[in-house]
Amino acid sequence: MPKLSTIGFDADDTLWHNERFFRLTQDRFADLLRDYTEPDHLMERLLAAETRNIRHYGFGIKGFVLSMIETALDVTEDRVPPSVIRALIDAGQDMLRHPIELLPHAAEAVSAAASTHRVLLITKGDLIDQERKLAQSGLGELFHGVEIVSHKTRTTYEDIFARHGDGAPRGMMIGNSMKSDVVPMVQAGGWGVHVPHGLEWAIERADPPADAPRFITLPDLGALPDLIARIEDDPT
Repeated sequence: MPKLSTIGFDADDTLWHNERFFRLTQDRFADLLRDYTEPDHLMERLLAAETRNIRHYGFGIKGFVLSMIETALDVTEDRVPPSVIRALIDAGQDMLRHPIELLPHAAEAVSAAASTHRVLLITKGDLIDQERKLAQSGLGELFHGVEIVSHKTRTTYEDIFARHGDGAPRGMMIGNSMKSDVVPMVQAGGWGVHVPHGLEWAIERADPPADAPRFITLPDLGALPDLIARIEDDPT
């Protein structure tokens, strides 16, 4: 019997670029508010707003835009010009229309995994936006299941891998976020595979489970097929 039955992939910054568009919009945000506050202070206030608002808006572009508007109102003491609010809304709509750019080896890695195992897309974020990105990615037909969730926790993975496979202990989760993709999957008893992206959102930072035998870091998705083969061929 294979050691792995089900393999999950994160979406944003694992299969396609995402964070860099947020960074570009943040730079535009800082430029729009340059007459009111320093960029570093503005980014601190924005991060605090995003952290505070996740429980209300969840993850994604819409919550990001609302947090920028809230921050703009706060740092200007409600004196922010309407033109700035309009520019922030326009920036968010541009992000929602941005074409998908796959990361290197993404298509090949998902296709290879799908040829031997059941594969899932497990992602956080706005439902409509994530569905749009998956449709544009050209990868949709490769996945046996898609889960768009509010949070990624140990319980989330236990539930998903029980419904779609044989439980988390025979599952693998691959992603760029240590906090959301790796640590809770290892806690659930499965393989947590970290594929660093280079740009990391502060809210998604966490210490790696360095001593966990099922924690692995790969340089990129091109190394995934060999990892899966090694796990399946391991006699222990």
